[in-house]
Amino acid sequence: QVQLVESGGGLVQAGGSLRLSCAASGRAFSNYAMGWFRQAPGPGNERDFVARISGSGRSTYYVDSVKGRFTISRDNAKNTVSLQMNSLKPEDTAVYYCAADRSNAVRTTSRSFDYWGQGTQVTVSS
Repeated sequence: QVQLVESGGGLVQAGGSLRLSCAASGRAFSNYAMGWFRQAPGPGNERDFVARISGSGRSTYYVDSVKGRFTISRDNAKNTVSLQMNSLKPEDTAVYYCAADRSNAVRTTSRSFDYWGQGTQVTVSS
């Protein structure tokens, strides 16, 4: 069992930066690949993949729309994963979720992840 708690969301102007953090409790954090997803406001919007990092931290993957702007990282000694978001755009506005995947296969669908945090709101104003 893994409990995840996100922090670091807020309101920022377009072009600004935010750093999201996710603290994990439970054993063997490095056995889990970690991911960030986001869900934009509005009916019918799904939880979309943003970034993923392997258990070792050596491999990372991003959705095309955030490549070059967002960076995912992890500290296995501290059981944390972070998402540094730069050059933010209004379309990045969403609730951001941290998630853990017991498999190290490269998977980017929300149903592939086993544990979820409660989410943190990111709002980017134009």
